[in-house]
Amino acid sequence: MTSARTISIPAALVRQIAEQGKREAPVEACGYCAGVGCEVRDLLPLRNADQSAEHFSFEPKDQFAALKSARQRDLLLVAVYHSHPVTPARMSAEDIRLANDPTMVYLIYSLASNELKGFSVDEGKNVQPVEVSITPS
Repeated sequence: MTSARTISIPAALVRQIAEQGKREAPVEACGYCAGVGCEVRDLLPLRNADQSAEHFSFEPKDQFAALKSARQRDLLLVAVYHSHPVTPARMSAEDIRLANDPTMVYLIYSLASNELKGFSVDEGKNVQPVEVSITPS
């Protein structure tokens, strides 16, 4: 499987995603990754407004606050992350349907396998893997 892009994320931030996922299970945990280019530098955890174990959504005011927080630190929103409490780290049909930004990387952390995977979704809803490089913290 060839990946179209690569994103790097520090191991400490991967642990934070995992911890958030465990705290919020069985609801999908979610948030943004802020960074520069393909390098994640911070997490912006958000509340799953749907409180669902099968999908997530953000409150618009929370999205705006996350964007503002990132910009104040000269960072961009480079990825959306969420957890899968009991399923593999793969794009579900619901994830693909709700992926509306072709510039964003979608990171999924599976609590079942303790695995983080990345994906991109183009305008035609075609999914491509994104290589996730976990860097030392």
